[in-house]
Amino acid sequence: MIIFLTILVLAYTGQLPTQLLLGIPYADKIGHVVLYCIAAFVGHRVLKQRHTRLLGRPAPLFPVLFGLFTVVEEGVQGFAPNRTLDGVDLAASLIGVLLGYWLAEHWRIRN
Repeated sequence: MIIFLTILVLAYTGQLPTQLLLGIPYADKIGHVVLYCIAAFVGHRVLKQRHTRLLGRPAPLFPVLFGLFTVVEEGVQGFAPNRTLDGVDLAASLIGVLLGYWLAEHWRIRN
């Protein structure tokens, strides 16, 4: 999680070394999926796959909270000078959250 927060701080301060990724097609979108997947996987496992009630149904606690954080954080980017609001980034991030949750659940079942 420290790596995730460090990347956020670097992004908001305009210090992310994005020029290193210029030669890789869709590197930004791939990065969103991978980074959010890892964070969701680790967070769900750390919270021992806890669930909560959401609209009367059980819902995974960390992925739901992290997904909400992701939506808010992407919205805030529209007001930040070094960031841009991007719906495709949001979609890639949420796909990463879902993938991380899915992997954590399958990890639990297999072990």
